[in-house]
Amino acid sequence: MQYVLYAVLAAIAVLIAVILIRTAMFKPKKQVEVLEGEECFDKEKAVETLRELVRCKTVSSYDKIKEDDAEFAKLIALLPELYPNVAEACSMMEMEERGLLFRWSGKLHDAPAVMMAHYDVVPVNEELWEKPPFEAILEDGVLWGRGTLDTKVTFNAILSAADKLIAEGFVPENDVYFAFSGGEEVNGEGAVHIVNYFEENGITPALVVDEGGAVVEGVFPGVSAPCGMIGIAEKGMMDICYTTKSGGGHASAPKPHTPVGILSAVCCRIENNPFKMHLTKPVAEMFDTLGRHSSFVYRMIFANLWCFSGVLDLICKKSGGELNALMRTTVAFTQMQGSKASNVIPPEASMVSNIRLNPKDTMETALAYIRKVADDPNVEMNCMHGMNPSPVSETGCAAWDKVAKAVASTWKGCIVSPYLMVQCSDSRHYGKISNHVYRFSAMDLTSEERSTIHGNNERIRLETVYRAVEFYIRLMRQC
Repeated sequence: MQYVLYAVLAAIAVLIAVILIRTAMFKPKKQVEVLEGEECFDKEKAVETLRELVRCKTVSSYDKIKEDDAEFAKLIALLPELYPNVAEACSMMEMEERGLLFRWSGKLHDAPAVMMAHYDVVPVNEELWEKPPFEAILEDGVLWGRGTLDTKVTFNAILSAADKLIAEGFVPENDVYFAFSGGEEVNGEGAVHIVNYFEENGITPALVVDEGGAVVEGVFPGVSAPCGMIGIAEKGMMDICYTTKSGGGHASAPKPHTPVGILSAVCCRIENNPFKMHLTKPVAEMFDTLGRHSSFVYRMIFANLWCFSGVLDLICKKSGGELNALMRTTVAFTQMQGSKASNVIPPEASMVSNIRLNPKDTMETALAYIRKVADDPNVEMNCMHGMNPSPVSETGCAAWDKVAKAVASTWKGCIVSPYLMVQCSDSRHYGKISNHVYRFSAMDLTSEERSTIHGNNERIRLETVYRAVEFYIRLMRQC
């Protein structure tokens, strides 16, 4: 017995030693190369052009009657005036469903870059704003307005950067395309038409950059430094409708379970049985990058996931939020509908869940899992609409290096890392023609600023406007 005890103690000692050695060796990787030199441009002009864009009420809506076509036309008509060098040097095509495609001809044409943004914005409740959302008020170094962050800032930064470089006589090594959509917020097809154009003309982008991550702080456990998060994939999305029926009747004599009660039980079963954790490439690379900069305990976990994956899974399940969303397919119940009267049992009740699909899952497998966990033949479950996760783009390649260098050079001292984008963007359409699609919104944002995206009082610091232009100048110089 004593020998068995010694053997167990020796095994435990070896395990602890291995964990500690791996933790000690889990040191930060070599920093991303920083491009030397400052980028000078007309900052005041960059702010004024953004203000002009914000003043265009390009609000998109699933109800087309609520859209103002004249405001979209107004923005497009302004572009030659706001960016005259781009208008002179670049061709522009207007495509169906408000797609805009500029081509800046380079010395070569076989490895083009695509820089994306959308110029439509979500609706506003004007009475809840502190400043008018479409007057582009500039006050105390802050520009207020819908679209300042999402994503007229990058629309403006791309064209401002190109306008400056063209004025200098700069010609990119390869063609550069500027691809803009006027319907991203409503899953419009503008970006689809642009991708179809590329396909039909045999154009394979060597680099695609769209909205996504940003330079943020406090988003990774144990890391205090700013992190430049570049999305190399995005989760899929689907909405599921759950419906159950009954004979209805007066609420004074209910059966043991009403339709609302039946749906509530299904909701609880699904919430209490989350999808399995999957460590996908984007998340594994993020852990391997940021985990090396973390505090000792977290460093020990991320250096030894072979041992602590269960601990990480438990942390994610209990905490929820962004870390959990990176690890698994998530389900958020967002709508429920029953009777219109408080004393009437509804003949039919329904609820809706919004599901964000981990790259290891598909709409088909997710729906099958939901039906299995719900385990109620009286509840009908149907996918209303959705899309599968995007392909995962490469890192450690020339395209990644260009984006990473531009990030590290613009926000010096930040840790550049891949990550999995949990939202959806137009860039998902490019996955079928390129495996170098990167999602980075060229801004450094606080959590409070991020909360104004799609919310009230959206606004941007002028320093953020300048940095966005600098980022694209540095990126374009590498193209």
